[in-house]
Amino acid sequence: MSAAGPLRRALRFALLLGALGAPFSGAAAKDSGQGFQVFIASLWPDAQARGVARATFDTAFEGVAFDPRVVARTKAQAEFVKPIWGYLAGAVSADRVARGEAKAAAEGTWLAKAKRAYGVDEGVVMGVWGLETDFGGFAGSDNVLRSLASLAFVHYRGDYFRGELLAALAILQEGDIGPRDMKGSWAGAMGQTQFMPSSFLDYAVDFNGDGRRDIWASPADAIGSTANYLKAHGWIAGEPWGMEVRLPAGFALADADSSKLAPFGAFAARGVRSADGGALPSAGDAELLIPAGLGGPIFLVTANFGAIKTYNNSTSYALGVALLGDRIEGGGGLTARWPQGTALSLAQMRDFQARLQKKGYDVGKIDGKLGESVRAAVRAWQTSLGLAPDGYPTPALYRRLTGKS
Repeated sequence: MSAAGPLRRALRFALLLGALGAPFSGAAAKDSGQGFQVFIASLWPDAQARGVARATFDTAFEGVAFDPRVVARTKAQAEFVKPIWGYLAGAVSADRVARGEAKAAAEGTWLAKAKRAYGVDEGVVMGVWGLETDFGGFAGSDNVLRSLASLAFVHYRGDYFRGELLAALAILQEGDIGPRDMKGSWAGAMGQTQFMPSSFLDYAVDFNGDGRRDIWASPADAIGSTANYLKAHGWIAGEPWGMEVRLPAGFALADADSSKLAPFGAFAARGVRSADGGALPSAGDAELLIPAGLGGPIFLVTANFGAIKTYNNSTSYALGVALLGDRIEGGGGLTARWPQGTALSLAQMRDFQARLQKKGYDVGKIDGKLGESVRAAVRAWQTSLGLAPDGYPTPALYRRLTGKS
């Protein structure tokens, strides 16, 4: 066969990747003389070193071609970031709660077994399962090998996706799933747990004892694997994730209240009560979470809330998991109302971050998102101004920062 055909295909790949933008132009130039199939072939020595048989390797990549749509999705940017109340309205909708209650009843045996084995509350497992794939309703339909190979080919996020692709091959070699059934999201997160392949290798369990770790079709394995992951990432058995609370009038909020764990008893001594007026737990440590300022719902969260965030490092996500799980277990909704209309736009948030950064505060990546780095920076700036450090950038605070108040 003439080399002209493969070379033309490689050049088309290079032109396509170049059109997708600067972040991929270097990778495209590097690989333009090799092409996607040559890249796949280059993986064999590392795959073999991980115990992957040649037959497994060849079968895995039969018919797998570069997918430019996957790469294009890495360039897509949301036009806006939902405020937390908008996110939670969807995450903890009445319909999702009802589906979760039905699923919890159907899979109660496995949820109880997971709590005994790993100490993780049933509600939190249900919350993760619900937000990740709507309790297995939609776990993704993309070919994971194609997605991972496409992202690895363009060197997106360095060598991360190459490593995940090799991990996926190791999964195939172990026989838990076949290559055509290895489905997931466009970025390679798999099954009802939405595990990346490396997480599957580390945390997926054969919870129903059928000889396979099947997070795609087995609710039992999805439940057990989620609980195993959370335990491995710091879940403390017997402690809650947290609770909604009320602060007393004149509460002297300090930055440490939202940045360092302290005994529940210390908060109780300062007049903090649960939102329903009851007492706080007598044991354990927590910190204040004030996601939308002092005018919205306020929470005390424990280290278990941090364990949830290892699944997805987003306050909105973790709170969605926790509140969804509470509702599925029969808990009521929040007592305080969200201060709707107080969120900055994406452009304003980026400007807010940039201005704080110029003042010397560490805001992390300037992306328009209200992440933990931004919250910490806002608290520090508020403290310097003599304001209550709730870490929430309101329009009034933005005007003060820009000098337009």
